[in-house]
Amino acid sequence: MANTQKMIVGNWKMFGTEPMLAEIAAIAAAPAGAAILAICPPFTLIERAARAAQGSPLLIGAQDVHVAEKGAHTGCISTAMLTDSGATLVIVGHSERRADNHETDTQIKAKATAAIAAGLQAIVCVGETEAERDAGQTLAVIESQLDGSLPETNLRLVIAYEPVWAIGTGRTPTEAQVAEVHAAIRAHLVARFGVTGNTTPILYGGSVKPENAHALLGLPNVDGALVGGASLSATSFLAIAAAV
Repeated sequence: MANTQKMIVGNWKMFGTEPMLAEIAAIAAAPAGAAILAICPPFTLIERAARAAQGSPLLIGAQDVHVAEKGAHTGCISTAMLTDSGATLVIVGHSERRADNHETDTQIKAKATAAIAAGLQAIVCVGETEAERDAGQTLAVIESQLDGSLPETNLRLVIAYEPVWAIGTGRTPTEAQVAEVHAAIRAHLVARFGVTGNTTPILYGGSVKPENAHALLGLPNVDGALVGGASLSATSFLAIAAAV
């Protein structure tokens, strides 16, 4: 990637109540490092997290968004609600939502498109299951997901490669496997968006921790990390950021 600044994004998933704001405050108070840092807490904490991070470089995001601007969509959150709460980015298409909520590539594309149109940065997740990896279908699956999930513009677009079998399991692909997939994603972005595809950030996600962050972040076309469990602690999250 032509950009020099890597991006470390924490996805808190369904963890976090008011006491966890202390972790946000600790991250926000840390000396500015070389990386762009962001935390995506549950919806209930976004506004308070944004206040805790105010005046610092720490960005606050969301874990999902609805396509519609407003309407009869009980339990859903719009882009306007996110920006009103202080969010500046949003994760869409996380493998857990693809699996648990049966989200399709078409729906994910619509969410990313809505987020970008609203001025949010959209992090679009792609990744293969263990069965798909074992069957040698990884690159075909990734290509298909990119074809169906990416918006028509790469403005404010970030891609996150997260092998499903590595999420929360403590397992990670080999460095060669990560490099292979990130190279394929980069090639897809350039083919689709032209030269600007070289500057679209590609994050790696899946059991990222302080112990493996340096090696992963040093690989070609790995422009940052999407961090799960290790982002719940300011200490471990900042240790990953320090690996940059």
